[in-house]
Amino acid sequence: MTPVKGLALQSPESVWLGPGGVATNRAFFLVDERGVMVNGKALGDLVRVRAEVTEDLSELVLHFPGGAVVGDAVKLGATRTVQFFRSRFDAPTVIGPWADALSEYCGRPVGICLAPDGRPGVDRGARGAVSLVSARALDALGDAGRVSEPIDPRRFRMLFLIDGVAAHAEDRWCGEVVGLGAARVRINGLVGRCAVTTRDPDTGVVDLPTLHYLRLSRGDIRGDERLPFGVYAEVVRPGEVRVGDPVEPPPAGSTRLDRS
Repeated sequence: MTPVKGLALQSPESVWLGPGGVATNRAFFLVDERGVMVNGKALGDLVRVRAEVTEDLSELVLHFPGGAVVGDAVKLGATRTVQFFRSRFDAPTVIGPWADALSEYCGRPVGICLAPDGRPGVDRGARGAVSLVSARALDALGDAGRVSEPIDPRRFRMLFLIDGVAAHAEDRWCGEVVGLGAARVRINGLVGRCAVTTRDPDTGVVDLPTLHYLRLSRGDIRGDERLPFGVYAEVVRPGEVRVGDPVEPPPAGSTRLDRS
């Protein structure tokens, strides 16, 4: 997860899944001067910036490479209409030092917005507030590409990595309710993939042709999104999820969460 979409991922030991997923996950997102959401696909260096936020989203701190730290209380400005992939909605702008710092860092103007009430800053809104992929799916992808080293799951920026099931077992859970620790989620679809997965999750440098590997191994899978890998879900029963908690796939069984 990350408080600001596109920035460095963090792996807490536990999270609380509410109706919109993890409240602090992608709570903020970046836009360009036209109001179009921007992320690591275009600005790979963003993954080198780490964000911290208070639980109530009242304070935001950014840690930049080289040691610079930019933080302040969050103040909201005027709302603006933003383009978030295929969706358009109004979101409040965030007033403070972060936009200028990120613009200087990225070498292009960016603004920062707060995801509005009822519309989490994850790609698919509340219907996709939770995402998960199986560890063996990563192994299968590496096999397809004849990759000698394990593929880092952070490339796919999923909320949960699960172990103990066959590769892509999660595909068969679409439309079903799955238990994650104390929470329950309904799997709504397969996650299509883009070029952000080709970037190293620590440096942002393009260094692995993941989309080519997906075409080789998953090019015949048909869904609403191209080159699917992993699934997205909505929360139907809130609850805490911890590393090592059991996963309860339909209709029965038990796997365990792995660290992402």
